Amino acid sequence: MADNLVLDRGLLRQYDVTGPRYTSYPTAAQFTEVFDAQRYRQRVAWSNEDPMPRPLSLYVHVPFCRTVCFYCACNKVITANYRRAERYLDRLIQELDLQAALFDDDRPVEQLHLGGGTPTYFTDEDLARLIQAIGDRFPLSQGPEREFSIEVDPRTVNRERIEGLAALGFNRLSLGVQDFDPDVQKAINRIQSVEDTAAVVDEARRQGFHSINLDLMYGLPYQTPERLARTLDAVMDIRPDRIALYNYAHMPQMFRIQRQINDESLPPAETKLTLLIEAMQRLSADGYQYIGMDHFALPDDELARAANNGTLHRNFQGYATRPDLDLIGLGASSIGQIGDAYCQNKRDPEGHAEAVAAGRLPIWRGVELSADDRLRRDVIQAVMCQGGVDFSAVEERHGIMFRQYFAPALDELSPLVDDGLVEIGRESLRVTERGRFFLRNVAMPFDAYLAETRGERRFSRVI
Repeated sequence: MADNLVLDRGLLRQYDVTGPRYTSYPTAAQFTEVFDAQRYRQRVAWSNEDPMPRPLSLYVHVPFCRTVCFYCACNKVITANYRRAERYLDRLIQELDLQAALFDDDRPVEQLHLGGGTPTYFTDEDLARLIQAIGDRFPLSQGPEREFSIEVDPRTVNRERIEGLAALGFNRLSLGVQDFDPDVQKAINRIQSVEDTAAVVDEARRQGFHSINLDLMYGLPYQTPERLARTLDAVMDIRPDRIALYNYAHMPQMFRIQRQINDESLPPAETKLTLLIEAMQRLSADGYQYIGMDHFALPDDELARAANNGTLHRNFQGYATRPDLDLIGLGASSIGQIGDAYCQNKRDPEGHAEAVAAGRLPIWRGVELSADDRLRRDVIQAVMCQGGVDFSAVEERHGIMFRQYFAPALDELSPLVDDGLVEIGRESLRVTERGRFFLRNVAMPFDAYLAETRGERRFSRVI
């Protein structure tokens, strides 16, 4: 069944402002070095003392790539010297020792995600060594709730490698594509064929992977509606379970590698809007459920089921299915969440390695949530994941009068109400069908910190 996705060109143009993606609240812009390894240890100790300690999710950042994609804004290391990856793996295992010593043994790992960079930069042997090291230090869930995912560059794997990933216990796969058009690929320095990508997906399905995601991007150099339509034709033939349709945020002042992209090759603003509208309507018409922001899923995928049953969640990997896990970040720049605290490791592999080699947790910065932070996080999560807020539920949980506490935010939403994006009643706020693409705009008035960053280019544009 086609999703009823309404996109208005005029409103897309009007509300194209900069703003957070709300993978956390407060966002990383509020992280400070006041939150250090000592505070992290205390937070973990408190989490162990909970009457029902949360299961664990592990995120492992692998920053290495052999070649650079010019659009990329990730924390990465471009190198052909594999010894650097071997040394990094040694430090990851040392970090696992430091982390595992903090957590009680009754907290199974129910989610594991390897991101990058390119996790498949590691050889099969080193990936096996990493998974073995995790399993030796943490109890790995074997139940149906187990979600073990890995990001894959299709250019770095073949059918044998996919079989090996399945043997290691991975059951979810995310593949970067961006665009299949040869001219676009050349401009972003990422050449990969439809055939090779489809072969990876076919083998993953044969090996029993539960969910396969493809990443696409709009706004890339030399992209036209016709070229992106041909890419979508190929993607529909592959038929992944999930699709992420990301906006290319061109910020060469922040990401030097993007200076390799000629500004004149980028699609004009109106063309970029056309790319977005036509791509989203195509995915909707072809049976994908719109989850929110840039995520789509087939109706029987776990992400769609979570969206429909109210358990959808946002974390540092985007939309997720489990809100009830504590997250341990491993590796350079990784971000974790223990209860009501966020923390981030040192960003550079050298700083990460130095700390771990000295027997120290490589915590760089973080934030502990105040009562106001927890309240606003709940409201923003409800907007981003459920498309609305029930005032009475928030009032009961936090002991406030919603309309009184959030009077300035509700006033700030008045233009969105007038434009038919939001409906505000006596007991609830609801995002309309017309407003589903503007979740970030709806959430921003509830962000107490956003005024501090006005005028700074810390965040990407909403459109």
